[in-house]
Parts: sequence; structure tokens; C-alpha cells
Amino acid sequence: MDVEEARKRLVAERSEVSALLSDTESAGQQDREAEDDTGDWADSAQPLTAQGEDDAIAESLTNRLAAIDRALQRIDAGTYGLSVRSGQPIPGARLEADPAAELTVEEASAGS
Repeated sequence: MDVEEARKRLVAERSEVSALLSDTESAGQQDREAEDDTGDWADSAQPLTAQGEDDAIAESLTNRLAAIDRALQRIDAGTYGLSVRSGQPIPGARLEADPAAELTVEEASAGS
């Protein structure tokens, strides 16, 4: 994948993920407030469950933002498209599918 095209896609995705994260954090805050406002013990479980779901989604979005930022740093450093583990080239098809990919398919399949 062309580096400038990768940068363009990563910046666009970063903006989208940031907006989703902001929305999710707002929803989590509303769930926390709803939990505080509940006078019935049975009703308090519902906002707590929603809050847990929002927190899990926020964590996933935060992790994606970090991966995008690392990819943008690799572009700036001139190491984009190389595995952060082995230094081997990441196939273009993998970068097309996920411009923030940090590992080759084999490395990712092998686990951490």
C-alpha cells in the first residue's frame, strides 16, 4: 500500500474512532448517572450492565486508537509496512485490509 494512501486512511479512521470513543464515554457517564439515580435495587443492575458494556467498547476503541497512532508513527519514522516484531515486510493485502497492522499474518497467528 502506498504510504500516503495509508496515512490518509489511518487519519480518517482515527477521526471516526475518536468520535465513537467520545460517544461511548458519554454513554458510560450517562449509565453511571442512571445507576446513581435508581432507587430500586433491581433497576440498578441494568445501568450497571450497560456501563460495563460501554467500558468494554471504550477499551477496544482506545486500543484501536493506540494502534492507529503507532502506525502513523511508523509512517513518520519510515518503518511503515514492516513487522514491529521481526522487521519483515507486511504483505500489501494485509495492509489494505488493516492499515494499522503491526505484524505479518504468521506472526499474528502465532500469538504474543
